[in-house]
Amino acid sequence: MKKLCCYINNQNFKIQDNYISFPVMIDGKSKRISVKTKMTDKQKLILSSHRLGTMRIVIKNINTLVAQFVYEINEIEKVNESNNVMGVDLGIKCPAVSYCTDGSVKFYGNGRKNKYMRRHYANLRKWFQKAKKPTVVKRIKNKEQRIMKDIDHKISREIVNTAKKHKAKVIKLERLENIRSTTRTSCKNNPSLHTWSFYRLAQYIEYKAKLVGIEVEYVDPAYTSQKCPQCGNIHHAKDRKYICKCGYHTHRDLLGAINICNSTEYIGNRCIA
Repeated sequence: MKKLCCYINNQNFKIQDNYISFPVMIDGKSKRISVKTKMTDKQKLILSSHRLGTMRIVIKNINTLVAQFVYEINEIEKVNESNNVMGVDLGIKCPAVSYCTDGSVKFYGNGRKNKYMRRHYANLRKWFQKAKKPTVVKRIKNKEQRIMKDIDHKISREIVNTAKKHKAKVIKLERLENIRSTTRTSCKNNPSLHTWSFYRLAQYIEYKAKLVGIEVEYVDPAYTSQKCPQCGNIHHAKDRKYICKCGYHTHRDLLGAINICNSTEYIGNRCIA
């Protein structure tokens, strides 16, 4: 038996968080409904990164609808012949720093602004929790997540565009399994470790890089923020400035990007095992 289906153009449906909303006819009147979905992170990333066309809804059974989408994808660009490599260090005070083998350096995002925003929303949630308004708390949490995802999209796009500009063939990132536990931070920054998604940002970078023919490799994060790239000594930076006994000095986050770029400790092409 042929399954029932309907088609909805991209002007009439909306995807937000884990819900898809679209209009239906009820008693001769048009009414917009929201349906909860079971989308994977990869599916969410694909849908949020491309221009969507028509949505096809198939009625699988009385309790299940299957949504299928048409989306536009650009042809993967030809891989450049350059041997340039770009290392990217992800952090909290500075969301991302990149260093390319051609000597170019770039800082991305605004860590202070992100931290202020997260604290603001955390205080709002705390206040409404005390007021026993769970619906408002959930709405605030969803809004914060949407903003953070948008920030990650913008940073990842900027990182990949920078790699293209400097003809980087490979983007190197730290393997993320222990990045939260190894990130040095004060007690005030601890909530940030649970809110800021290194994994999501790495996923966005990986996906966008592959679309333009740039490889992504993950390296061992051990000592990337402590090893001197000039003499190889291990030295703990006391503040944002890294100063080695040999005289080498640089910004601590930039040091991480340089060591990631130079690392030969390749441990895979996925952000977690």
